[in-house]
Amino acid sequence: MYDHKIAIVLSADLLDWQKLNVTAFLASAIAIQFPETHGQPFVTASQSTFLPFLKHPILVYRAEGPDEVRKAFERARERGVRLGIYTRALFATKNEEGNMAEMARLPDQEHELVGIVMYGENKQVDKALKGLKFHP
Repeated sequence: MYDHKIAIVLSADLLDWQKLNVTAFLASAIAIQFPETHGQPFVTASQSTFLPFLKHPILVYRAEGPDEVRKAFERARERGVRLGIYTRALFATKNEEGNMAEMARLPDQEHELVGIVMYGENKQVDKALKGLKFHP
């Protein structure tokens, strides 16, 4: 068992392709930032090597809208949980430069959060997720 947890919270009002896109981007943030979450490459009996997964399961939760995403974000922040965010405006950007410009345009509280990822101690992450259910 792990003493840390990875959780993604998605706004229910997103289209299916958006949910998948946001989930992939947010999961990549954990993989990039936290080497301790990296698993080992897979090696088959044929001696083929394949890319590793994150060692931790990634739990995906449903928020009824951006307000519930924001609530989980604030709870996580208060508890010192590491956070990554995805804002509605990022769907209109086309590259990293556009993403960076869009994020820098507004202060934290004015971004419309449609997805967040959190990584931290199980107890702190659970408190931040209070009231949210697993995504169906």
